Amino acid sequence: SHSLFQTDTELNKCIQTMDKSVFQVSQREAETHQANLQHLCRICGGLFKNDPYKRSHPVHGPIDDETQALLRKKEKKATSWPDLLAKVFKTDVKADIDTTHPTKFCHQCWTVVQKKLSNSPCEIFFPRKGPVEWHPHSLSCEVCGTSAHGVKRKKQVLNPQLSKKLRMAVAGRTRKIKQIRNPKQVNQKSLMKKIASCKKIHLSTKILAVDYPADFVKSISCQICEHILADPVETPCKHLFCRACILKCLKVMGSYCPACRYPCFPTDLVCPVKSFLSILNSLPVRCPVKDCQEEVCLGKYYHHLSRHKEVKDKEGYVYINKGGRPRQHLLSLTRRAQKHRL
Repeated sequence: SHSLFQTDTELNKCIQTMDKSVFQVSQREAETHQANLQHLCRICGGLFKNDPYKRSHPVHGPIDDETQALLRKKEKKATSWPDLLAKVFKTDVKADIDTTHPTKFCHQCWTVVQKKLSNSPCEIFFPRKGPVEWHPHSLSCEVCGTSAHGVKRKKQVLNPQLSKKLRMAVAGRTRKIKQIRNPKQVNQKSLMKKIASCKKIHLSTKILAVDYPADFVKSISCQICEHILADPVETPCKHLFCRACILKCLKVMGSYCPACRYPCFPTDLVCPVKSFLSILNSLPVRCPVKDCQEEVCLGKYYHHLSRHKEVKDKEGYVYINKGGRPRQHLLSLTRRAQKHRL
């Protein structure tokens, strides 16, 4: 019995030492996994060493000065990276765990944020369908297995003959677009005006009370109907249109900007900066009603026009969105105008 007790204690000691060694191995693997994560981008999974300057940005840190300056220019506010990354990449980094998720993102993804904020195309900078999904360390761990190459997909080497063909195809396409632009440009403009057919609901630039320079008048007028901008929207190529006009043209003529033929979809349209809207609303216009000729601000034009009982279809004028909540301005309109606006 004494010998049996001795063998039991020896067996327990062996099991304890085995458990300790397994725990040490797993802890070592977890530490290695966490160390590998520090070399990878949180968003795209790329290696920081691929960047010649080894630039990286903290996921949970404050926004840098350059991005802050761009946000101020766009009249937007954001204090930390998690809010901005959630807006741009639609990924929540606030619930990240250090043992599972990298704590930094690469300069390439930072460039994508810059491009998104300035409404520039960024598909060429971010080829992935979406951000990388991160999982805890396991036996078939991608991070530890491919730490030398990173999680980023391998870049395919282009055939020189194919790339030459691609360049020739792009050059031919741009040549065709240039040929299309030049002839019948006047007819296309008149066709767009017919499609918009907004003479009754939008204001002419002739009612402006001040004789502004032609370039300024062009900047505050829609490039489709040439009336004063009503509920203005901005395209990715920085052109301004009335919302109703551009939506009609995109539906009839195709998904491209009527001014420069750059690809544009209804989802790409954004509201201009608030300072531009305030300038637009403060423009003095002259009342077109006879025996009135009163000068009012464009923002108060509809309110002034509602006083004149003899004006027909006065509710047709589309009120300018001042950049607040999307449909808040509908409260001041009549029932018929609300239906028209919606």
